[in-house]
This record gives sequence, C-alpha cells and structure tokens, in this order.
Amino acid sequence: MTFDGEMRLTSPSGADLRLLRKTAQGPARAIVQVNHGLSEHAGRYARLSTFLSAHGFHVLAHDHRGHGGTKAQGAPLGHFGPGANADTILADVGAVHDHIASIWPGLPVFVFGHSMGGMIALTYALRHSRRIAGVASWNAPFATRLEALAGKAVLAVERFRLGSDVPSRLVPRLTFGSWARAFPQRRTEFDWLSRVPEEVDRYVRDPLCGFDVSIGVWTVLFELSLIAASRNEYNAARKDLPLHLVGGGADPSTGGGRIVQRTADILKRNGFGDVTIRLYPLARHETLNEPEADEAMRDLLSWIEGNLDRKNHQLMRK
Repeated sequence: MTFDGEMRLTSPSGADLRLLRKTAQGPARAIVQVNHGLSEHAGRYARLSTFLSAHGFHVLAHDHRGHGGTKAQGAPLGHFGPGANADTILADVGAVHDHIASIWPGLPVFVFGHSMGGMIALTYALRHSRRIAGVASWNAPFATRLEALAGKAVLAVERFRLGSDVPSRLVPRLTFGSWARAFPQRRTEFDWLSRVPEEVDRYVRDPLCGFDVSIGVWTVLFELSLIAASRNEYNAARKDLPLHLVGGGADPSTGGGRIVQRTADILKRNGFGDVTIRLYPLARHETLNEPEADEAMRDLLSWIEGNLDRKNHQLMRK
C-alpha cells in the first residue's frame, strides 16, 4: 500500500511542502485532504489512502512544517520555524486546499486529521467551513481554554529560561511521558499508540517518528486549542457543516475519549447540528493502526458517502 506520486508545493507561508497523492480508482466522487499527527508524517497514511482510493476518492496528504519531507526556513525536524504560529500552519493547509481545487475542480473536499492533525483539521474547518464538505477529526487532544492559557504561560517561561526555541523539557513529561505511564506493563515508551506490537515497532524504527518537538510547536498546539475554544470562531462557521469525531476508549491522550466527547458537546452547544461521534472502547491513540482500523475506515467511508448522498439529493430537489 503506497501513494501514487509525490510533489512539492510552495505555501504562502514560505514552506516547501511535500505532498503525497493517491488517485481514485474509477470516476472520482470526492477528495479527502489528510493532516497527520505530531512527530510523524503523511507517508503513514498510505493504508487509509489506498482504502479510500478503492472506493472512488482522491487523497492528498502533506507533511506539516518540521515533519517528514517538508522544508521551511529555520524549521528542521521538530520545529515549525521562527515566528510560526497557528495561522502559519493553517496557511499551509489552505495552500494544499487551493492546490486541490486547481487540479480536481468541482469535487467536494473532506478534511481529515489525526491527533495534532485532528486539531488542525477542525480549526481549519471552523475558519473555512464554506469551502469544505465536512471534517473528520480523530483523537484530537484539545485543551480547555484555561489549560491552553496556562500551557502557553509555562512555555513562555521555559523559552525565556532556555533562551531559544529548543525542545521543551516539561511538556513532554506531562504528555508523552504520562501517556506512556498509563500502561505500566508497557514493552516500549510508545505502547500508548497501539496495542498491536508490530505497529508500535514500525513507529519506533521510523526515523521520521517519535522525535522531540520544540517549545514553539507546543505553543502552536495550545493556540489551536484556543481557536477551538473561541465563541467568535463558532459564530462565523456554518452550522450545518458535517463533523465526524473519533476517539479511543483506551487513549490516554484524550482521557479515554473524554476529550473527544467534550469537543462534540461543545460543538453541539454552539449550534452545530451535524455532529457524529464514535468511540472505539478498546482502541488506544492511533485508530488506524489498531485492530479496529478496518471498522473505523468503513465507518469513515459511510459518513462520507452519507454526506455525498445527502448533497446529491439536495441538488436534485433544486
């Protein structure tokens, strides 16, 4: 299971993005734009892309700044670059979205994201809800507004003390470290990702996975949480935007799915009327690398197809 092709795209942010493409088998029905998670890369989504391609969907995935094969000024592995903020990352997603519209015009676009990518996908959707057909945000560990503000303050002090945008010493202990400790009988420090040993080993062996990220990257993640906690962002978005949230009942990064449920509840309270949520009780963090992966991909496909059918029905009635 591999992608069909690779290309480069220059973002308005200045980043030289690495894009991976999988074209639909047969007539294309829609496009899925994939956003990967923290400390990994787009190439890990070949299985999902192959599945979607077989059902008539084009897939385009890019490496975020500081990840995979994407290059940006002052942004080696684990860094977003000097002055980068949430708007910078969302601008890169927008550049990919514009590219999709240029090469496959007229097709609906569904934005998918896992973990950090789920945070990016949802915040992008809030700001560009009229450009997309729906958003699937999986295993997104959004902080509350107070948690995000506190986190940014701690990181600001840490950056002041260390004098540069180096890897944070504190936040990884509170996140990756605590998530690993959720499994006392763990074989590796990344067992929290999946209960499939081969998948964990594949992640550990990958030189583009599992690296430390900078204070600046963690700061941007808290900024994404603040966007997702902003009433102004909710008010500006269209309320009929289809939203598909997924979590794992054994995922320590989302409190066993409680953060995913909280996100769904917040969206509903703010007027979004098309929110679906699916929690897989035994799944850890990487749903696509768990025994439930096939079931989860079929559920995603059903959600996309349901929205396409509804859209086509609405068009026929006009």
